[in-house]
Amino acid sequence: MEKLKSLIRLEEALARLPSVGKKSAERMAYAMLDFSDEDLKEISEAISDLKINIKRCSICGMIAEDDECEICKDENRDESVLMIVSYPKDIFTIEKSGVFNGKYHVLNGEICLSKGRGLDSLNLIPLYKRLEEGKIKEVILATNPTIDGETTALYLAKNLESYGVNITRLAYGLQMGGNLDYVDPLTLNKALEGRRKI
Repeated sequence: MEKLKSLIRLEEALARLPSVGKKSAERMAYAMLDFSDEDLKEISEAISDLKINIKRCSICGMIAEDDECEICKDENRDESVLMIVSYPKDIFTIEKSGVFNGKYHVLNGEICLSKGRGLDSLNLIPLYKRLEEGKIKEVILATNPTIDGETTALYLAKNLESYGVNITRLAYGLQMGGNLDYVDPLTLNKALEGRRKI
């Protein structure tokens, strides 16, 4: 017996989500068969509202429900320090730590020529406008410690030199509580590069 077309369509849609494989998508689809009509309607409306209500902040590119995000509206944050991140979810991670009180700029991606993502796919024009205002004194490059993230950070470091700001990069390296014999060479190299005086 062949699987029903409606189930196949739902499974294929669910499998597009990150970290959801075919089996997980299948389990979710079958679970939804047992949901009440109200529950399914709530899920459907929540998905529809996501695209209707959430937009990009006109200043930094963060996701928001208003024209400006909460961080850009916050006058208590240090406007002289700007952290550049690849994706909005990176801001949520940094904000949970409570250690950064500056402003952000979201690139909405990273350079990856093999996937056809070049400079034109990044949120750069608003970044340049912000730097031209002259309020920013330091730019922290907080792209991911991957080949794409490093490529993006290197490009930005070179490209932003003309704005006369101090450009720094997040240090990567050894985690607290880890053992040296488990560290891979790239992580150890980054730890050595990011070393500082005690």
